[in-house]
Order: sequence, then structure tokens, then C-alpha cells
Amino acid sequence: MIVGVPKEIKNNENRVAMTPAGVMEMVKYGHKVFIQKDAGINSGFSDSEFQAAGAEILDTIEEVYNIAEMIVKVKEPIESEYKLIKKDQLVFTYFHFASSEVLTKAMIGSGAVCLAYETVEKADRSLPLLIPMSEVAGRMAIQEGAKYLEKPQKGKGVLLGGVPGVPTGKVLILGGGIVGTQAAKMAAGLGARVVIMDVSLPRLRQLADIMPANVTTILSNEYNIKEAIKDVDLIVGAVLIPGAKAPHLITREMLKLMKPGTVVVDVAVDQGGCIETCHPTTHQDPIYIIDDVVHYCVANMPGAVPYTSTMALTNATLPYALDLANKGWKSACQANAELKKGLNIVNGQVVYAGVADAFGLPLSEVEDLF
Repeated sequence: MIVGVPKEIKNNENRVAMTPAGVMEMVKYGHKVFIQKDAGINSGFSDSEFQAAGAEILDTIEEVYNIAEMIVKVKEPIESEYKLIKKDQLVFTYFHFASSEVLTKAMIGSGAVCLAYETVEKADRSLPLLIPMSEVAGRMAIQEGAKYLEKPQKGKGVLLGGVPGVPTGKVLILGGGIVGTQAAKMAAGLGARVVIMDVSLPRLRQLADIMPANVTTILSNEYNIKEAIKDVDLIVGAVLIPGAKAPHLITREMLKLMKPGTVVVDVAVDQGGCIETCHPTTHQDPIYIIDDVVHYCVANMPGAVPYTSTMALTNATLPYALDLANKGWKSACQANAELKKGLNIVNGQVVYAGVADAFGLPLSEVEDLF
């Protein structure tokens, strides 16, 4: 198969979808890999390293899209890429369709096969291609939240870890999945007082067993959230419903319960956000303030640490990308139930329920398209 890896062009997206090690594996199986010039430079990988691994370098993004049967990316295509995507072309990337009707309709119109990293799902319901970036984003949520709690950044002026004789900061984490767990570990490691909320009692029991003493678990409901947000410094939104829009757990009205300078980091912003007042921001312009609450809602947080993120992402995606290249998407998805769940849009038809529900679109059975 001919595999194309374009340079990411979303604002401050420094990751690349494949490392030289990944290229070498692809080439070993007889596939041709075309990398756009300088696609890996911000992740620490030079064109010469890709060439040494067996890739060919193309100067422009247009050339990559034009030649490739499968496009492997990191982030969803943006508007300037829509016209480059061809009918029957397989695009393997993070899409987060439920948060963008424009993107959804553009991909329907393209006739491409859109296989989303974030909905590839194992039998135990874990999301193997979301996990590595969720781990990065969860840890970064505390790192960034701590920074924006500083007074020059319009925060409360609270040091999360405190110092002897001074209370430590308080962190509320909404969601006890991968993002929430990693955020809790980081916040607890700094010495903060941490509360994790989740709707699942079994998950809260697990977290209570593995977390240190400065982490408390509380069942998530509207009353408990309203009480908690009155007296915390940093709130991390870590709610995920695979492939669907995130629910709003904190409404605009609830901001009035928070103290001025409270920071919210909504990691769920890729899926519409779990805080009503959140909308996507960029690394270039990461925050805005509503009702004296600092909102950090960068939609590609792991892009700020591209070396770590690219390595972690390729570790997870490469086996699936190889399976798709070796067998073709139809055979690979028929044989691999995990990959089949990654199919969101196929040749103009929506085949993932969360996407159809988000925009009231007709849902087609993926089996009919095989």
C-alpha cells in the first residue's frame, strides 16, 4: 500500500503521525511511505532520518494526498485539507467528529473512508489509540493548570503543592478514566488535595485503592459538583463518551459559585467540552476569562510536547496501521473488531452512532458496506 504522512498544519500542532521506526516497519512489509518535507522536524525527526528508514520525501502536502492510498495523520483535517482528500482514500487519524458538523459533512462529501483513532475499541471497552494521548493530556492538565493559577496569568496566585505552614491547593477532577487518573497522579505528586468525581462506583473503588492519601473519591452528580466547585483552585474536565459529544457537567450559571481566579482545564474540549463555557483554544492563545474564571481549552494539548507524544502515539497506532496496510481496510476491519469500531464515515455514509446522533444524520450499518 502507498502510505502518506503529511505535515500537521493545525495551530501549533508539532506532532507527526509516524516515527522513523514506524516507517522502517512499514517498508519492511513492502509498503511505500511518503513523508511531507519537514513533517517530523518539530518532533525531533529529520527528513534524513525518515529517508534512512526507507521513506521518500515529498515537498508539498498536495503531493502527499495525491499519491497516498492511506493517509496517516495526528489531528483531524482542517478546511484547507478538505479538498485534498479523495474518494475511497483511507484517512487514519483523530477525527472527533461529534464536536464538528462542518468536518463531518466535509468528510461525508469527500467519499473517503474515515477511521478514527479515538473510537478504535477493545473488547474490554478500552480505547488503545486514545490512551497514550490521554495520558499525556491528563498530566499536562495539571502542569498547565498550575501555571495559570499564577497571578500574572490571572489565576488565584496559589501554589498547588503549598509550602510548610500554608495549605496546599485543591484540585477537582471530573472523570476517573485515563485522563482523570493521570491528572490525579500529577496533582497528588505535587502535594495538592485532590478530589476525583465519577459516576461509576466500581471505578471510584479502584481509584480509592490505588491513589495516595491526598486523593479523595466522590460520586459525580449535580449537587456534589456544585458543592465542590465553591472551594477548589483548579478543575480538570476529563469526561469522555467514546465518539459522542461530552455532557456539560458545569454550566455557565455554575461559574458564579467559583472563586475569582479559579482555573478550569477542559481536556474534553475535543469532544465539545464538559464545561458549558469552554470552546477550543490554541497553544498560541490558550486562555480566556469568563466571570473571573480562567478557561484553558487547548484542543491539542499533547502537541506542546511533540517528541514524547509522537513516540507514544506511534507505539500505539503502528500495529493497526500495519494491519490496514497489509490487508486493506475492508479485510482488516472484518477480521479485527477493534478496527471496525474505528470506522466513522465510509464513502459518504455515517456508520458510527455517536456521530449520527450528534447531528441527526442517518446511520448506515457498516456490515452492509463490506
